[in-house]
Amino acid sequence: MKHQLRLSTTQTILLSFLLAILAGSLLLALPVSSAGGEAVPYIDALFTATTAVCVTGLVTVPTVSAWSVFGQAVILLLIQIGGLGVITILTGLLIGLHRRIGIGDRMLIQDAFNLNTMSGIVKFIRKVLAGTFVVEGAGALLYMTVFVPEYGARGVWISVFNAVSAFCNAGMDILAEDSLCRYTLNPVVNLVTCVLIVFGGIGYIVWWDVVRVCRERKRRHGGCLRSLTLHSKIALSATAFLILAGAAAFLVFEYDNPLTIQAYTLPEKIMAALFQSVTTRTAGFATIPQQNLTNASALVSLLLMFIGGSPVGTAGGVKTVTVAVLLVFAFAAIRNREDASLFHRTVPRHAVSKAVAVVCMSFLILFTATVLLSLCTDAEALDIVYETVSATATVGLTRNLTPALNLWGKLIIIVTMYLGRVGPISLVIAFHTRKESSNLIKDPTEEISVG
Repeated sequence: MKHQLRLSTTQTILLSFLLAILAGSLLLALPVSSAGGEAVPYIDALFTATTAVCVTGLVTVPTVSAWSVFGQAVILLLIQIGGLGVITILTGLLIGLHRRIGIGDRMLIQDAFNLNTMSGIVKFIRKVLAGTFVVEGAGALLYMTVFVPEYGARGVWISVFNAVSAFCNAGMDILAEDSLCRYTLNPVVNLVTCVLIVFGGIGYIVWWDVVRVCRERKRRHGGCLRSLTLHSKIALSATAFLILAGAAAFLVFEYDNPLTIQAYTLPEKIMAALFQSVTTRTAGFATIPQQNLTNASALVSLLLMFIGGSPVGTAGGVKTVTVAVLLVFAFAAIRNREDASLFHRTVPRHAVSKAVAVVCMSFLILFTATVLLSLCTDAEALDIVYETVSATATVGLTRNLTPALNLWGKLIIIVTMYLGRVGPISLVIAFHTRKESSNLIKDPTEEISVG
């Protein structure tokens, strides 16, 4: 019986997020968490706890006005837990208490961060926690230069909340009900938010790889780039390309849109377009009302949201490396090549298999959520797809549909956000208990026509 009840590492990770959501929802359902002193409906407390732990940012009640300082502190804690992961937080506490990290804990960390080895895991966790708090602290200090003069002492709390939310790609803020639309033309808020989003979404593996290369001082003739691992090269290149290409697309599509950036100067238009490109990478902050975007810009946003950030970071989506692997293998197949390479390195076959699985499962979740949400609301099709993509990729951008969701709509988005955060592949693995037969026994092969 004890053996039967033992959870796998994947099941433990899924359960840890679920327990964090439930605990957070109970705290937010308390009257002390409400700004008005009366408990909010439990469904809204559950929705808020889910969006915080899943670092999504979709909200049914305004974070700035619906919650007390205690409620906002609970939300901030849930965002930090969701961004780093429950396993990371618990491991950090064990390290702080000088407790031994056993093999089971190391396996949990390996699965939580999708690492290829357990070597140096404790050191990795220490660096993750230290790096996170340093970056968030620096972001909070920079925010204070804007928010403290404007809000006084409360500006410190706003700065800390925004820094953690931006780094964790949560997209929740306590400034206004329209997100950062009041700061569309503020360069400090725009720049700090973008940097925090990118730092959180690029992935911890890339952080330490870049630090390693910089320490080795191999900067001549592109030496830095050549010394990076293949993962870092793909993540950095894909991130830069998507940000710049997205910004260019938004600038062109919104240039003469009177509802967004038409009245701005060219530098202001570029800043607004750049922010929109960065925030769609699963961050969820908005300096432009999403419902005012042109259809072309909305479609570009859907693509960027679905792709998301990079692996082993705080961002969601199917990830940049996943899409890059799929594209390079697609072009290799077009050229009748069995293997594909990136940066003069052959991409392993198991990577493309996993990439296909991730994209297919994510699309299945997205399609199912879109169909179900369409049955629960009479909103425009684009608004519904925008909502479900945002939930699946844990982005948090909405075309004003979230506050209008009914009970069934809220439940659908709650489940979608959870599935998007824990990952569709992890869910399948967690419930797949049937043992496979030996690899030596295979079914006969028969040719089929594809394409």
